[in-house]
Amino acid sequence: MRPIHLLWSISMTTWDLELLAVLERARSLGFLGPGPVETQLAHALTHIACVPCVPLRFLDLGAGGGVPGLVAVAHWPGSHAVLIDASERRCRFLVEATAMLGLHDRVTVMLGRAEVLAHDPELRGTFPVVLSRSFGPPAVTAECAAAFLEPGGVLVVSEPPVLMDGRWNDAALLSLGFDPPEVVTLDAVHFAVLRCSRRTDDRFPRRDGVPAKRPLW
Repeated sequence: MRPIHLLWSISMTTWDLELLAVLERARSLGFLGPGPVETQLAHALTHIACVPCVPLRFLDLGAGGGVPGLVAVAHWPGSHAVLIDASERRCRFLVEATAMLGLHDRVTVMLGRAEVLAHDPELRGTFPVVLSRSFGPPAVTAECAAAFLEPGGVLVVSEPPVLMDGRWNDAALLSLGFDPPEVVTLDAVHFAVLRCSRRTDDRFPRRDGVPAKRPLW
């Protein structure tokens, strides 16, 4: 993967001030890691800056504490977000946070496993963008995300602070319908951008828990 370095600056908006309060709440509940919530917000803003164009709808895979999903829908006023998570507590928080931000008309929170939801006809192959932060290892993330994407759609995944060779397997990605990934670096933060060139095969993702137990690479 070839890193692409882009210049980008973060400017605080009134949305961001409200988002900081929501992220503080998420951290107090244990849905975000330690460290300033300003850093969490900045990371989410760089994440969504990697998306080639603002989508009409997008999916956050394992939305957890609301990053980057809630940040994206706040900054993309024309978008509708589907936030999925397997935890009832996190989904309850996301519903409350959406109401606090006044975004309930543009956000759908869904409780369930990605391996199951990806086979829902109303979700499968319908998203131009899927976002993922800390959902799981690359093989699990790619397999679970692929089925949600429409042909030409993109998956944007947060990468570790230190880039490592071998995190993504081009041959396995091809079997899921992905082109080889590119690494985008914004403000020294790394993201993998994977374009879906075709609809993924009906057998993916495999049944609940299998992608993690028997990863494709």
